[in-house]
Amino acid sequence: MGGGHGEGTTYKGFTVHQPKRWHTLTGKGMCAMMWFWVLYRAKQDGPVVLGWRHPWDGHGDHSHGDH
Repeated sequence: MGGGHGEGTTYKGFTVHQPKRWHTLTGKGMCAMMWFWVLYRAKQDGPVVLGWRHPWDGHGDHSHGDH
């Protein structure tokens, strides 16, 4: 089964190899981007999702009433 690719941990005949450094760094970078995006969207949409305000509230006054 294609063994011999460096060290790893074997459990019940299945060997899990250590990831290469670029895999680890890429994974951490993508994880950071995901959390920045999640927190940014929570900041933008949080009150609407939690029901604290309606989506159409707070976009400025566009009424054509008294000037």
